[in-house]
Amino acid sequence: MAQAVPIERKWWSGGKSPFNVEYGKLMMWYFLMSDAFTFGAFLISYGTIRFSSNSWPNPNHVFRAFPFTEANLPLAFVSLMTFILIMSSVTMVLAVHEGHLMNRRGVVKWLAWTIVGGLAFLGCQAWEWTHLYHHGAWWGHNPFPNANGSQASTNFSNFFFTITGFHGFHVFSGVVINIIMLLMAWNGAFDRRGHYLMIEKAGLYWHFVDLVWVFVFLCFYLI
Repeated sequence: MAQAVPIERKWWSGGKSPFNVEYGKLMMWYFLMSDAFTFGAFLISYGTIRFSSNSWPNPNHVFRAFPFTEANLPLAFVSLMTFILIMSSVTMVLAVHEGHLMNRRGVVKWLAWTIVGGLAFLGCQAWEWTHLYHHGAWWGHNPFPNANGSQASTNFSNFFFTITGFHGFHVFSGVVINIIMLLMAWNGAFDRRGHYLMIEKAGLYWHFVDLVWVFVFLCFYLI
C-alpha cells in the first residue's frame, strides 16, 4: 500500500502572514504605511511652498498665546500639547505590556489614561484653533505678516488648518478605537479570546499618530 503523503500545512492556516506576523497586525502595518504616504504628501507639499517663498510668518509670533493668561509665551502651549500626546503614548505602551501579562485591570487603567491624554490633546487643539479663528486666521484668511514684515499669502493658514485638522481627525479616531478597546477589555472579551492582540494593534495606530505629530510640530512650529 502506498504511503500517504502528508498534506503540507498552508502558510495561511494558522492566521499567520508569509512574514510570520499575525494577519491583523500585518494589515495594520499596511494601513499605517499608506497613511504615512498621505501625511508625507501633505508635508512635502507644505515644505515645497514654504521654502519656495521669500518669507513666511514667524511661528514665535503666531503661536505665543496661552489659555487664561495674556503673557507672551512663544510655543509654550504647543509644547504642552506635545508633552500630553507623548505621555499618552507612554500609557499606551503600559497598556500593551499589561495585555502581554493578561492583566485586565492594568489594561483598563492604562487605556483609560491614554484616552484622557487623547481628549486633553484634542481639547488643546480646539482651543488653539478657536484662538486663531478669533484673530482672523482660517482657510483663505491669514492675518499674520511674514517675518520680514511683508504681506503673507493664505498658504500658511491653509496648510496649517488642513494638516493639523487631518492629524486631529486621526487622534479623534484613535480615541474612539481606544474607547472600544477599553469597553471590550472591561467586559472580559480579550480574556475569553486568550490574548490581547487587539490592544497591541490599537497601540500601533496610537504610536503612529504620535510620531506624525512630531513631524507636524517640527514643520509648523519650529521651522
